[in-house]
Amino acid sequence: MRIAWDPTRRPAAGRVLAALSVLPALAVAGWLLAALPLLGLGVYRPLVAVPLGLAAAGLLCWAGLRGPVKTVEATGRQVAAVVAVAAGSGVFNAIMHGEQLAVRRDPATYAQYAIWLAREGSLPIPTQVEAFGGADPWLIFKSVGFYAWDGAVVPQFMPGAPLIYALGEWLGALFLTPAVLGALAVLTLAGLAARLAGARWAPVAALAFACCMPIIYTSRATFSEIPSLLLLFGGLTLVHDALYGQGRRLGAALGGLTLGLAVLVRVDALRDVLPVLAFAGLLIAMGRLSPGRPGRLGPPLLAGLAAGVGVGLAGGYGLSRPYLTYLSSSLRPLLLICGVVVVLTLAITVAAPLLARLRPPRWLPVAGAALVVVTVAGLAARPWLQTVRRIPDNVGDQLTATFIEQIQKANGLPVDGTRLYFEKTLHWVAWYVGVPVLVLATLAAAALTHRLLRGRSLPWLLPLAVVGWATITVLLRPAITPDHPWAARRLVPVVLPGVILLAVWGAELLRRWRPRAGASRWRRWAGPACALLLIVPPAVTSIGTAFTPVGRGEAAAVAAMCARIPPDATVLVAERVTSDRFTQVVRGTCGVPTAEVKRRVGDTASESDVRRLAERVRAAGRTPVVLAAEEEQVAPYGTPVQLIGLVTRQDERSLTEPPDGTWSLRINVWMALP
Repeated sequence: MRIAWDPTRRPAAGRVLAALSVLPALAVAGWLLAALPLLGLGVYRPLVAVPLGLAAAGLLCWAGLRGPVKTVEATGRQVAAVVAVAAGSGVFNAIMHGEQLAVRRDPATYAQYAIWLAREGSLPIPTQVEAFGGADPWLIFKSVGFYAWDGAVVPQFMPGAPLIYALGEWLGALFLTPAVLGALAVLTLAGLAARLAGARWAPVAALAFACCMPIIYTSRATFSEIPSLLLLFGGLTLVHDALYGQGRRLGAALGGLTLGLAVLVRVDALRDVLPVLAFAGLLIAMGRLSPGRPGRLGPPLLAGLAAGVGVGLAGGYGLSRPYLTYLSSSLRPLLLICGVVVVLTLAITVAAPLLARLRPPRWLPVAGAALVVVTVAGLAARPWLQTVRRIPDNVGDQLTATFIEQIQKANGLPVDGTRLYFEKTLHWVAWYVGVPVLVLATLAAAALTHRLLRGRSLPWLLPLAVVGWATITVLLRPAITPDHPWAARRLVPVVLPGVILLAVWGAELLRRWRPRAGASRWRRWAGPACALLLIVPPAVTSIGTAFTPVGRGEAAAVAAMCARIPPDATVLVAERVTSDRFTQVVRGTCGVPTAEVKRRVGDTASESDVRRLAERVRAAGRTPVVLAAEEEQVAPYGTPVQLIGLVTRQDERSLTEPPDGTWSLRINVWMALP
């Protein structure tokens, strides 16, 4: 029997969009739940991890689709448009993908972390001191992005993202995996936009999001922001469906679990999910006042959140302890804030019957809306009221200050390494989404605050709380080196998708507005006009960098380098830049024991130290190899051989305006066999 496809069939199309927007988060959550214990046991191997990971991902997807998913009122054309945008985003970013393997910044660190997990399946990374003739105080095994810890090497960052990217390495597509995750993020945001603003805005939200430069940027390299976004917004969608769909406790638990697992990907997500804790307490308090569906969803939401956060913190403490130690000055206050929120949530839950008797003042909704507008206005005016500085008080701060000075010289700005430029953070948002989107989002946040304080628009309560809290905290203190597009990654997990989500709801509010005259004409043109305002500004800003991949050629160059290093080699890196960039590359990608020779003065190691250590390597029955960045730096040890002579592109470093291009990058590695 032949069935004609009807593009206007809402239930079937709506179910498809509803499912497509939660399956990515559930699949990622399932994979992480299976992968982390295997890594902890040192058996994260494809023969074990792939079947278990796929089984766990499939189980969570099956559980998530059993009932909690709320059908979206969408047409087939709307769903097709969303899928087309997501697929186009994935294909475009896959074609323009980066290849960052030489460790200069986080993407290469994540890539090397993932490569090690894919090949070895365990942590920490052994130093293999026996290959150097035993331990020696002049051997340094740490490098940029990799800490020396308890006689071994531990990668920086939480293990969640590398566990995902390792799957891409197993499939031979490490550098294409970010583009796939970026496409799934488009589906996730579009699904939540359809639920909260209407399906007509789902393709608009998807396209505005996909065109946004920071989204493109983090969808082309092995960053952690896109996986975190998937879990956060997928979790918000699951909680929304549990509350306003079938009302299943399983959906609430899965939503909390997915949100909590974002901590395994980015420890900063602990801050982002704090409103979920308070929201779960509110649901429990509501259950005490009037037993019913919302109240009974509070405990499973809280349990899922606690389980996800617990897994994330356990993974961080067990596998990334040096990283958490490094972040302790900011992590301790965050944990203290978490404790305060827990205490306040418990107190409000206990006092719910008493608090229910109080009647809020009539002026509260107006005051809440006004506070939103005043806050945004204050952030907009911040550059004229404040200059954010940090006086270096440790080695890391001093290095950052020197780096900022170098960028200021390149940008033709006054040299002042203490400047952080954090007062411009709201302007960063305006750069990437456009002023119209920012205005629409502000009006929407104010209107929703007014409605929520009057007991209306309740489906927006949790999304607005998460987006508002994360946006304010990130914009006040982004805690990142302020050059762009690098600093823009801080806006990716919550701020930019949240602003776009609010803006499409604001556009729908404008579309529904009925002026006294010309109402029909307004309804006809308001929607398309708002759609253009949402899409065109981010697309225009992205043009300058969207068609230029960075780091191209690094993968081939590293493969050629590995092929020319003797298989029985032990590598001594005699120069600082090469050590920073290639110590873990040679150790992990080439599979050769590697260490830097401690420098006495300057950037190059002493020749006597290198020769002494080379003799120890030879006595251990291995072939000593010396690496450095310049020919003359290895010439004293033998015939120089150039392993890498690559000219490629790197990110621009802009401090006061959005980036509109890329910079040239030269990478040289020379080898000598003593």
